[in-house]
Amino acid sequence: MADRPVHEHIKDLSKSLIIISDKVLRNFDGALKALLSADDRTLQDVRLADDEIDASEVRLEEQCLIFLALQQPVARDLRTIITILKINTDLERIGDLAVHIYERIPDVDSEFIANFRFGEMGAIAKEMVQKSIQAFVNKDRKLAEEVCFMDEQLDTMHREVFKRAASEIKLAGVDTNQYIVAMSISRYIERIGDHTTRIAREVLYLVTGEIVRHTEGSFEKLIQSLKD
Repeated sequence: MADRPVHEHIKDLSKSLIIISDKVLRNFDGALKALLSADDRTLQDVRLADDEIDASEVRLEEQCLIFLALQQPVARDLRTIITILKINTDLERIGDLAVHIYERIPDVDSEFIANFRFGEMGAIAKEMVQKSIQAFVNKDRKLAEEVCFMDEQLDTMHREVFKRAASEIKLAGVDTNQYIVAMSISRYIERIGDHTTRIAREVLYLVTGEIVRHTEGSFEKLIQSLKD
């Protein structure tokens, strides 16, 4: 490892991260399609794919830690490795959430679930994942900021699901379980958006050197600037 230039190692680690993101996106896309068609026949395949994602995540983490120990990178190279490590973790969690969506499909009534905007929510979340990884690859600050703004849309839609479900559950004769399933699915998609926003914030850290998370005022200022 020590004989190769640092930038080549970082390039290899970045490629591994992109491969993981592709696998996660395939699982998530499959979960959305299965949800909208109420088809749970591929659940076992999804779990096997998620096991592969988990194994890839562990391997990449190990490779990053070995790189840090042997190369002792500084400045931008160090930020890049830290960013890869954190994005790697968020991708693994997105993969887990895709499996959770699959696991609720046997409880879904297809006619009932069609009353919610899960197709639209899922499309936004999927686009967020794609754009956040593209932002990492291209070191694109504006694209990362766009992902953060899209999360506001997803959060609004998630709140609408919960508000509607909470209102309907109070009515007599309502199938409470279906609303609980709907709230769970909405929460899983919203959480995917949260993890994707974390990825976008890590890209902002990589590009600017500024830590955006846990600085609520700064993040709100960023969102407002995009709206203006």
